[in-house]
Amino acid sequence: MKKFVTAAALLFMGIAPLMAQNKIDKINVSYGQELPDDKQKLVDITGEANGKIYGLAIKGKDTYMLKIFDSSTMGQLSSHEILIPDLNDREVEFENLYLLNGKLYVVGSVYNKKDKIFNLVATPLSEEGKLSKDGVVLFKSEVEKKSERGGFYFRKTQDENGLLVMHASRFKKEDVIKYDIKLFDDNLQAIFSTTEKVKFDDNHKDYEFYIPDFQAGLNDDVYVVINEGYRDNKKKERVERFEIHAYKGNNNYAKEVINIDVKDQAPINCKIVPSGDILHLMGFYSSVRESGRSNKELKGVYAATVNMKDNKVTSTKFNDLDHPTRVKLIGERRAKKGKDVPPLYNIIHIIGREDGGMIMVSEYQLVVIGQSAGIGPLAFTPVTYVKNEIIVTSLAPDGSHEWSNVLPKAQTASITTMSLGLSFSGTGNGFAVGGTIMIPLLQMGKGPEYLGALPIYKNGQLSILINDNVKNKGITDIEEIKSMGNYNNAVPSLFIFSKDGKIVRKDPEEVIKNELVIRPGVNYAKTNNEYIIYSSRKKSDKLGRMILED
Repeated sequence: MKKFVTAAALLFMGIAPLMAQNKIDKINVSYGQELPDDKQKLVDITGEANGKIYGLAIKGKDTYMLKIFDSSTMGQLSSHEILIPDLNDREVEFENLYLLNGKLYVVGSVYNKKDKIFNLVATPLSEEGKLSKDGVVLFKSEVEKKSERGGFYFRKTQDENGLLVMHASRFKKEDVIKYDIKLFDDNLQAIFSTTEKVKFDDNHKDYEFYIPDFQAGLNDDVYVVINEGYRDNKKKERVERFEIHAYKGNNNYAKEVINIDVKDQAPINCKIVPSGDILHLMGFYSSVRESGRSNKELKGVYAATVNMKDNKVTSTKFNDLDHPTRVKLIGERRAKKGKDVPPLYNIIHIIGREDGGMIMVSEYQLVVIGQSAGIGPLAFTPVTYVKNEIIVTSLAPDGSHEWSNVLPKAQTASITTMSLGLSFSGTGNGFAVGGTIMIPLLQMGKGPEYLGALPIYKNGQLSILINDNVKNKGITDIEEIKSMGNYNNAVPSLFIFSKDGKIVRKDPEEVIKNELVIRPGVNYAKTNNEYIIYSSRKKSDKLGRMILED
């Protein structure tokens, strides 16, 4: 399965009728018709098909709406509430809305306390918001107990017509991590399914177990990365188990284990990038002390390359962050003392270059949970999302470091939510899945979606668009950046990276009062250089297309 979009196709997507309202350098943003003031906040752009754009909105505290827009005018065609019935008298928790090959599906989860089964169900959805009676149970995952029920994690296939889903949970009594993974086609028929139990021993010192990433490759192949690490107290060394579980369609999905040799380093996170018969793994790593204890701080960037024809690891490189980058992140004095960088940078985007090299875009991400006000599980809790500077790292085809630079930004958004609704990727106690902070749907539409960035890549050049404080116009020195606290007054800023990593900043020539503000957290990437975006200003909301011109 592969996605092809030709330049000619872009000309017929209805761009011409839209009125261009923003332009920074070669970034052109064209907006459609103003959307109705219906107090429904768009929280996800699900996809585009059949001349329509489909989106998910929230009204009030927990009412989900299906919104449909015209691809040409981007005006709203309809909005319908999605009513999810109970399953066996149990309330179904909404997970997401998916568009697979032009077909809409609502996905929800429900826990059966008596049988200790965590179910995932999917139901076809009509454009009128009506759920079909032909629902499909995708998962019946056995768990140890409710508090250890784990979670469901989703990836679309590369052509966006299939869905890869994983459930992961811990069985403490058995000392195993169990993951169930299934690949579904556009009719939600399972192409592949497996259940794996991975033994662990958390009696070791500094024990950690991660499933940092899983992805679908070409030919419906499936890849899962496992990372286990601990300190061997007797040998005074760090033991790392860093391996790929590969399930290939041409091998009847038999499990194949590929070991990535890691010594005296400890991976912090990982992203899988399938590229034909080559599999790339990259992420941050920390150094290890002579005692075998991991320093747990960011030391540099690693890259591994695997030839999936014979499962041979052809290259493994560990690249320490260079001094100029470290100075920008932690300051001159700390950098001179050899201090490492806090491990709070999550990979948000990987770009494969034409020459086989890679560009990794990583963002400082943090969630600060305040003290709850109220009694019991329904207490209200203040939550602050922080998304600050971005590290951009360019790697050669063999994984060696070419250059790094830092895009300066400081962004925060605070909301108040019920403690019951706090839900973040992964779990504690040395077991986690994924890395990037996922904002729960019910907390979207309230501010956090203004944070983050939109990376755009065309003709070998990377551009990154962010929302910024108007007082930061022209500033590229991270020490001088002012925080974007009031996202309603933010302005777009564009950072352009040259092929050797130098930054040029572009800002609007003039700040227009009541200009629409882009919400980077709500977008749909059609190609590397075209996005469908959502912008707003007070009660005025619009969809738009953001395109990087030649």
